[in-house]
Amino acid sequence: MKILIVDDEPLARQRLQDLLQEVGDVEVCAEASNGREALEACESLQPDVVLMDIRMPVMDGLEAARHLSQCEQPPAVIFVTAYDEHALAAFEAHAAGYLVKPIRASRLQEALQHLPRLNRAQLDSVGQQASAATERSHLCVRQGGRLQLVPVQEILYFLAEQKYVTACLRQGEVLLEDSLKALEQEFESSFVRIHRNALIARSQLAGLDKRKDEQVVVLLRDTERQLDVSRRHVPGLRSLLRRGQQG
Repeated sequence: MKILIVDDEPLARQRLQDLLQEVGDVEVCAEASNGREALEACESLQPDVVLMDIRMPVMDGLEAARHLSQCEQPPAVIFVTAYDEHALAAFEAHAAGYLVKPIRASRLQEALQHLPRLNRAQLDSVGQQASAATERSHLCVRQGGRLQLVPVQEILYFLAEQKYVTACLRQGEVLLEDSLKALEQEFESSFVRIHRNALIARSQLAGLDKRKDEQVVVLLRDTERQLDVSRRHVPGLRSLLRRGQQG
């Protein structure tokens, strides 16, 4: 059994290494200090199990697990946590594996014998119940058979066309599986709807203009492209501009 250890604290990673030696019949294939490193390691090493801390910099464990669930053959994820009782109840309700720090060898062995395999919807639900901060810091897309992480802060706007949603960046664009409605709900603090088919980053809102045909368009800071604004969204955008709450 190949195991990946993910924790931002070196001593915690070493503690898990020592406990796994007691358990036996396992191989620690790598260590990672945050969720992003974990995704990169999983892509290349394909571990059977990921022992993952939750509170980490760059990308936390809940977000990394949601991304891992999109892999063709996702590993089992066991959360290593010091979470409160409410969060632990969320894990138990969805049969999510978890270990509470400090960890005992007997509890670790038991968790490895009953490996949880949650789908993306279950992980989303766990994340929403167990964490107050549900916004992802990255979006995960598959390109050329590999997972690619896109920092949300680099996205200028989301555009829905036909069956697809495109995330437009300062350089290039990527196709997403998420619906525009789901993106609006998750990122309501950092994106605002301007049209039935478009969301823009609040930090990109530079102004409004009107074309010769009287169509209102939005002006963005980091692109010359002008996007149409639905009439019903104009007052809200003007209010944001007046209050200086673009960011």
